Amino acid sequence: MATIVPFKAVRPVRDKVSLVTCRSYDEYSPAELASQLDYNPFSFLHVLNPAYVNQQKLAETVRFRSVHNKYAEFKHDEVLKQENVPVFYLYEIQSKNNVYTGIIAGTSIADYQKNIIKKHEDTLPYRVSYFKDYMHLTGFNTEPVLITYPENEDLEQWIIQRKQKRPLYLFSSLNRDKHTLWRIKDTAEIAWLQAQFANMPSLYIADGHHRSASAELLHTEYKATGAESLDYFMSFLIAEKDLKIYEFNRLVHDLHGHTAAGFLSLLEKDFVIENRHLELWKPSKKFEFGMYLQGEFYSLTLKETHFIDVHEALDAQILYTKVLQPLLGIEDLRNDDRISYLPGTKSITSIKEVVDEGLYTVGFTLFPASIEEIKALADNNQIMPPKSTYIEPKLRSGLVVYEL
Repeated sequence: MATIVPFKAVRPVRDKVSLVTCRSYDEYSPAELASQLDYNPFSFLHVLNPAYVNQQKLAETVRFRSVHNKYAEFKHDEVLKQENVPVFYLYEIQSKNNVYTGIIAGTSIADYQKNIIKKHEDTLPYRVSYFKDYMHLTGFNTEPVLITYPENEDLEQWIIQRKQKRPLYLFSSLNRDKHTLWRIKDTAEIAWLQAQFANMPSLYIADGHHRSASAELLHTEYKATGAESLDYFMSFLIAEKDLKIYEFNRLVHDLHGHTAAGFLSLLEKDFVIENRHLELWKPSKKFEFGMYLQGEFYSLTLKETHFIDVHEALDAQILYTKVLQPLLGIEDLRNDDRISYLPGTKSITSIKEVVDEGLYTVGFTLFPASIEEIKALADNNQIMPPKSTYIEPKLRSGLVVYEL
C-alpha cells in the first residue's frame, strides 16, 4: 500500500516558466553555465549557483546558505510563487523520440523505510550526507526522485482524459523538448489518485537513489522539529512501460598488458567472437556485447547463458566477471580511473572517436537492462553494478519546488 500526498509547491510564475527552468546543474559545460548566468537573469541556475565564479573557494555551509538566500530573493521578486493549497501535478515531457507523462507528488519516507518503495542501486554515504546537508541549509528540493509504478488501466485512462484539459504551463526548452504541466487541486480528484496508489503493493525507484536516501537521513536527524514535510520527498511517478532504459557503455584505457591478439584469444573462452570490421554494430539482445578495438568492431556472444541468480545474469555483471575484472584487472567499477562510462543515448560513433583518438584502447557496448530485471533485483534486495542504467526522463530544475 503506497502513500502519495499533495503539497504546497513553489513554482515559476507563468510568464517566466521557460526562462526559469533549467537542466540539472551538472549537465552544463562551464561555457554553457557561464552563458546562462550572464544572459538569463531568471534562470534557476542563479539559485543553484549564486556564487558561480567563487563557489569552489567557499565553505559548504556558506555556499548552501547562499543558495537559500538567492531562492528567497526569487520568491521576494515574484519570480517564484507558492500554491495556496496542496496539489498534485500531471507533467508531460515530449522529446523528439519519446513522450513521458507522470504525476508529481510527495512520497512517504515510511514507505521507503518499509521497502514499499524499493531500491536497486547502492548509495555512497558521503553523497547522501552531502545532499542531506544541502537540503537542510537551503530548505528546499527541486529534483524529484523518478519512481515507477506497475501498469494501471484506470490511471492510464485518467491521464489521457486529464490531458484534454487546459494546462497550467505549456512551453518549450532550448533542447526543443515540449513541456506541459497540469495542476490537480480538486479534492475528489486528489483522493481518487491517492486511492489508486494505495492499491499498489510496491513502487520502484528508477533514478534518484541518493536523493531518496538523503531525504530519509534528513527525516531521521530533524524530524524532532515537527516539520510534516520531512515525512515525504518529492517524486515523479511514471508507469513502467513509459520509462526509457538505456545502457551505460564502458571505455577502458589499456589492455592490462595484453596484446590485442592475446586479448581476443582470452575472450574466446567465454564468448563467440565475430569480427564486424567497420560495421557500427551494437547488441540487439541480452547476452550480446559489442567491442571496438584497433579500428574494428566485434560482436561477443556469451556461450553459457544459464544463471540461477538474477544479479549474476545481468549483462553489466557478466562483463565485469568475465572481462573487466579477470582480464583487464579492474576491481573497483566506481573508483578505478582506467574505466569510463558513456550513456547509451550517445551514438556508437562516440566510442569509435575516442578510441581512434587514443584516449582509450577498447570500448564495450551492452544491451540495456529491462524493467523486469530492475524489479527482480529490488524485490530480492540486490544491487545493480555501478553505472548499469541510464534512465529517462531527466527532469528540469526549478519547475516544481518542494519546501522543507
